[in-house]
Amino acid sequence: MQTNIHYPSFKRVEGSVIVQLRRIVGEENVLIHKELREKYGQDKTEGLVFMPEIVVLPCETQQVSRILKIGTKYRIPITVRGAGTGLSGGALPVCGGLLMSMERFDKILNIDKENFQVTVEPAVITEFLQNTLKDNGLYYPPDPASKGISSIGGNVSTNAGGLRAVKYGVVRDYVLNLEIVLPNGEIIWTGANTLKNSTGYNLTHLVVGSEGTLAVVTKIVLKLIPHPTHAMVLLVPFEDAAKACAAVAAIFQAGITPSVLEFMERDALEYTMDYLGERIMDIPESVKAHLLIEVDGFDPMTLQNDCEKIAEVLERFDAGEILFADDEAAKNVLWKLRRNIGRAIKSSIYKELDTVVPRARLPELHQATKAIAAKIGVKVLCFGHAGDGNLHINFVRGDVDDDTWNLILPKSIRELFNLVKSLGGTLSGEHGIGWIQKPYMNIMFNETSLNLLRGIKSVFDPKGILNPLKIIP
Repeated sequence: MQTNIHYPSFKRVEGSVIVQLRRIVGEENVLIHKELREKYGQDKTEGLVFMPEIVVLPCETQQVSRILKIGTKYRIPITVRGAGTGLSGGALPVCGGLLMSMERFDKILNIDKENFQVTVEPAVITEFLQNTLKDNGLYYPPDPASKGISSIGGNVSTNAGGLRAVKYGVVRDYVLNLEIVLPNGEIIWTGANTLKNSTGYNLTHLVVGSEGTLAVVTKIVLKLIPHPTHAMVLLVPFEDAAKACAAVAAIFQAGITPSVLEFMERDALEYTMDYLGERIMDIPESVKAHLLIEVDGFDPMTLQNDCEKIAEVLERFDAGEILFADDEAAKNVLWKLRRNIGRAIKSSIYKELDTVVPRARLPELHQATKAIAAKIGVKVLCFGHAGDGNLHINFVRGDVDDDTWNLILPKSIRELFNLVKSLGGTLSGEHGIGWIQKPYMNIMFNETSLNLLRGIKSVFDPKGILNPLKIIP
């Protein structure tokens, strides 16, 4: 349990403010009792809890505007929350104050088949949107492992990527336009519903990935593409995890761009099967890692040729017998394993990083991660989006003592992040910086760069009320 941080410049939520909020959203949508507020003080971030003083549930843009005007007038910190699936503490109300839950903004407003666009509210669940679009022959590719529970607004907030970013890109590549509410209550659109736009600074891209620190997103216009009609999935075992990492770049060098290219260590899969209570597959003792590879498109013969080329590449890296999942049941078993790895590890006490390096440097990152963990006696499980160099590194506490976990591990993480920078990488690929990675931002940015970030924040939010103490140290 964490203690909320209160600054003299921020005011508490007083009775008169509560009365005003009830007038805006209705009494039933203003939560003040502790038992109602508890779930909003935590997300999926390593057991952190910061209780909001009050929770407000608006359902339309004008309500958001009026709430923000109150926050600005009385200097009340406001934290915006989506589905609560964040992994960096980005939506935790660390200063208490008012938590604005967007859960009632849950509508798909318009599917524009002619222009391959969709307009949605931020609380729409990613998988629900994808399934709805698929029924219309349309595809929204960003595919986080949490797509069944995470919201589009949260994905926009962190610029999420997921399994298919390697071929199709991340959320930012699909956001055309945003309706946002500024901290002073003004409502604006950030761009245009066009595929090209060279008109001024790109406010849309600035807001995407800003983790709720600049504005509140109330409508999202997304670009779509035709839905692929065919896909083939391969599961490839390796006796040497380093060779599995090295094979990743070679696949692209052979002229093939898979739609999914995931790295999964043996221990991560064992954890997952224990968590699910299902022995989905038997892993020989000699196998240390797997690559999960998907190719997709519209021509089965082209995909078959791609798979054959991939198999030829993998032979050079001593891959084991490749499992081809060519029916939906077999594919679903593999997706079930991959999508549950994160949840399985979260059942332990852990510390997760989602570092990114150029994919050819992935073997060095993996080797260094293992060395750092061994040096302090902590178990580490690695998996992630190898195709784009995004490795999810999970330090699992196990029997490690408090001093090692609380004092030595942060120093080891700093050592790892310094290495990531030296490899040409960065701290986070899709989880965001939020609260827990903020102390390491000075590794990536010097003071001049940090001051530019602070300047952007102050232009949008001069009183600093919106999601304070996040991202910028």
